Amino acid sequence: MILRRALKPDVAKLDAVQRATSYAFRDEAVLYRAFTHRSHGAEHNERLEFLGDSVLNCTIALLLYEKFPALQEGELSRLRASLVSEAALAGVAEKLGLGGYLLLGEGEHKTGGSHRPSILADVLEALLGAVFLDGGFDAVKAVVVQVFGDALACISPAAADKDAKTQLQEVLQGRREALPQYRVVTVHGAAHAQEFEVECAIERHDIRVSGRGSSRRRAEQEAATQALQLMMSRI
Repeated sequence: MILRRALKPDVAKLDAVQRATSYAFRDEAVLYRAFTHRSHGAEHNERLEFLGDSVLNCTIALLLYEKFPALQEGELSRLRASLVSEAALAGVAEKLGLGGYLLLGEGEHKTGGSHRPSILADVLEALLGAVFLDGGFDAVKAVVVQVFGDALACISPAAADKDAKTQLQEVLQGRREALPQYRVVTVHGAAHAQEFEVECAIERHDIRVSGRGSSRRRAEQEAATQALQLMMSRI
């Protein structure tokens, strides 16, 4: 279900977005723009994305501040970073089905732009920017609480001191599920300056991501970080 080259908003699809977020827009034009990628036309969502990025960071910071009154700045910053990373945002956007409402140019559509993590993360930020413009901070906070609620409920300060592979393993073990599978995809460069690309796959959750690093271990950690963020956004 992809919006392409539409001359006006598809009301049914805009209604679906509003139901998914439990927020009813007064100005549906700003919602429409939030889903318009720059490949589709001159009036796209990049300014809303800029605004939404700031609003999201502020909102998540406030929610963490309220949830963990004893945590210091550094710990709060690490927790916030895990919630607002590209992989985490893409996971939330995917869960909401936002890719299905995107207005994309032909090139982006043909190359799978509606499933690309960077585009999904951007459209979620643009949507939050649109909510902020339309309804103010309280409205966007309510939407963030709804769509990030599960991830916020599961996040733990204790996890900040554990590496991503350990955290991911503990999450899966806690759910009595199979452990992730790691596979070296490629190795680039000379022996003294190699770069590894490692894939992390969790078949049950249809997660398949890759990480890069100067050693296999670092690449595995990067892949595990992305997989963990996707997992947490879907729980």
